[in-house]
Amino acid sequence: MRVIAMIPARYEASRFPGKLLKDLAGKSVIMRTYEATLKTELFDDVFVVTDSELISSEIKKHHGKVLLNQVQHKTGSDRIAEVAAPIDTDIVINVQGDEPFVNKEVLQLLIRTLREDSSKEIDVASLIFPIQEKAAIRNPNNVKVVIDKEHFALYFSRAPIPYPREKNTVIYYQHIGIYAFRKDALLKFSQLPIGMLESTEKLENLRFITNGMKVKMLLTNQKSIGIDTPEDLVKANTLFKTNKTSE
Repeated sequence: MRVIAMIPARYEASRFPGKLLKDLAGKSVIMRTYEATLKTELFDDVFVVTDSELISSEIKKHHGKVLLNQVQHKTGSDRIAEVAAPIDTDIVINVQGDEPFVNKEVLQLLIRTLREDSSKEIDVASLIFPIQEKAAIRNPNNVKVVIDKEHFALYFSRAPIPYPREKNTVIYYQHIGIYAFRKDALLKFSQLPIGMLESTEKLENLRFITNGMKVKMLLTNQKSIGIDTPEDLVKANTLFKTNKTSE
């Protein structure tokens, strides 16, 4: 079973324009993510997928592989779907370009979940981890997920869900934006219209569930360390230098 990784990368991020080319301990954020994904040695191939000549040049300068989009897309999954069609693969892992600390263990978990799903019940697999801090729960940049008893996604939201009507114990799960697609599910996703829920919350995840696609959420203790703001980049530089010092 062939497995490839695709890293969707756009230059004009709304919250932090140009963030993928910002410096992270001597290399750009996108190069750190690309190299971290390669380093896992889990994939038959790894590509950065972009419509930006600046990002394309950055990757090629370091002898990386790039696939160029011919049209603009609203989501990363639509971006990779455009270029995935002619590629011989069974599984496509969507690794976010602003996740330079992508973890091998969680990628292995995603791949293994689809490989072991012989009935092909799962269209997409993704990741969640529990959160307790009130600020993290209320932060709209942290996407929350409600799951059923089999850990399939029921809903994704920027709002705190479920709402605690009474003072009882509530478990909140935060989504990590890494997806494992069956190739046919990825291509199907890209053909579906953007609905009211997706356009309201600005979450591509909602296109899956509003169209009956089964999204398996895998629980992990590995927290997401994405870069959405300049403050996140400062923290990432500190973490990167700390990790290097401890090696």
